[in-house]
Amino acid sequence: MAVGIFDSGIGGLTVLDAVSTALPEVPLVYFGDHAHSPYGVRDADNIYDLTTKATERMFDAGCDLVILACNTASAAALRRMQEGWIPTDKRVLGVFVPLIEALTERQWGDNSPPREVGIKHVALFATPATVASRAFQRELAFRAVGVDVEAQACGGVVDAIEDGDMILAEALVRSHVDALKRKMPKPDAAVLGCTHYPLMEAEFAAALGPDVKVFSQANLVADSLADYLKRRPEMIGNGTENLFLTTGDPRHVSDQATQFLRRKIEFTAA
Repeated sequence: MAVGIFDSGIGGLTVLDAVSTALPEVPLVYFGDHAHSPYGVRDADNIYDLTTKATERMFDAGCDLVILACNTASAAALRRMQEGWIPTDKRVLGVFVPLIEALTERQWGDNSPPREVGIKHVALFATPATVASRAFQRELAFRAVGVDVEAQACGGVVDAIEDGDMILAEALVRSHVDALKRKMPKPDAAVLGCTHYPLMEAEFAAALGPDVKVFSQANLVADSLADYLKRRPEMIGNGTENLFLTTGDPRHVSDQATQFLRRKIEFTAA
């Protein structure tokens, strides 16, 4: 009865932690493609190939449902996967929709036409590949009209976090926020469009100022998944144990993850 959670590195552990709190009875299979991280600088075909390979491994581990916690994979690969790759008895979901539902104050499954919402100016902080895909803007357009989105590609932030250099990560966050504000001086809301960025949420909030509402993903995705599984319990696969898989060095990744979550995590080779 396992659910899969995929990310290019350790950032998706923010989603795993939230999901394990919301659904403590559900075994989780986490796949970190650390050997190829970060995805944000790769092209769409490469991201698609890496994401499908990882998802296939989670299917083999007993997951009928996989969450692409990686925003870059959700942006660059998910639609193509859903159009022709995913088996009919499996599901692969991304992380943009729960975030946009919260942003636009729409309930899950609300398929009414797009309408005006309270928020008019949104700052999107994401990887270069996510920004280039315009997937966030496309999904938002299905649900809301009249919302201006200014996207800022946050090069270097993921690498700094993966390397544990939080001083550099903080400096990069301030620099990227400054760059965004030159294009959109007064955003109403900010979207942290990468699962690594919740680690820097306080830094983003401080740089943006108290009048900007910051939307982060982990808890929103966990709540949306819990709701989905209530309605579709058959999508819980036949896996029975928690697994942490990596394409990188398991010992190094385990040490990183243990420090990241402040509890013992042991990865094995994918």
